[in-house]
Amino acid sequence: MFNIDSGEFLVVAIAALIFIGPKDLPRAMHFVGKWVGKARGVARQFRSGIDSMVREAELAELEKQWAAENERIMRQYPPQPLAAPETPPAIEHSMHTADPNDHVPHDGAAPVMTPQPDIHPDPAPVEVSASKPAANDAKPVPPASEVQP
Repeated sequence: MFNIDSGEFLVVAIAALIFIGPKDLPRAMHFVGKWVGKARGVARQFRSGIDSMVREAELAELEKQWAAENERIMRQYPPQPLAAPETPPAIEHSMHTADPNDHVPHDGAAPVMTPQPDIHPDPAPVEVSASKPAANDAKPVPPASEVQP
């Protein structure tokens, strides 16, 4: 940070020990450490502020480039009005035929569709052979009062 090598640091440490004394040296080192920490914090905050300003400037530049490219593309390919999708004949026919169970209001509004119940076929019957007992044909457990010791 200050380009102090070990020889120079050793000279500063011996001078501090001689001039400050061994009794007050820990308190002085604590004081110096506290101020060095505050200086590093200020430098870190300054550096992060500069970094955020650079990042915002880069984002603004990218946004300008994006807007220019978007404008070029929009000039090259102007938006076309969307055509109404064609309805397939099967859907169109089902829209005009009403189910007799549907309620058709007299004011010309669309019919109200009633939900149809889901109909599921019964599952296939399970065959049980007489030669081999099924897994659920276990013998019942007699009550504790009928068990003989």
